[in-house]
Amino acid sequence: MNEALLILGMFLVTFSVRYVLFGVAGKVRFPPWLTTGLSFVPPAVLTAIIVPAVLLPRGELWLRADNPWLLAGGFAALVSFWRRDLLTTIVAGMLCFMLLRFGFGL
Repeated sequence: MNEALLILGMFLVTFSVRYVLFGVAGKVRFPPWLTTGLSFVPPAVLTAIIVPAVLLPRGELWLRADNPWLLAGGFAALVSFWRRDLLTTIVAGMLCFMLLRFGFGL
């Protein structure tokens, strides 16, 4: 019984927070400076996630030519500049990583 109440309470808190945000989504206008600043959030978050994963895959800085994460990340960056397509970039980067990691044993 306590677990059911706990789950119900978590549901109510989560739902209420999201409902309020979706309820006012079209009615609130941000100033232009805030809208401009918020446009930098996705690239900053992605950089904060990707850079440590590519440069520190084993917990220490690994900037050598036998780092498959670094090589696949570089290849994915080249594909993204060339194709300008997110799905193509992800698939090409993953295929490159799998080939380096499992095909060549890096």
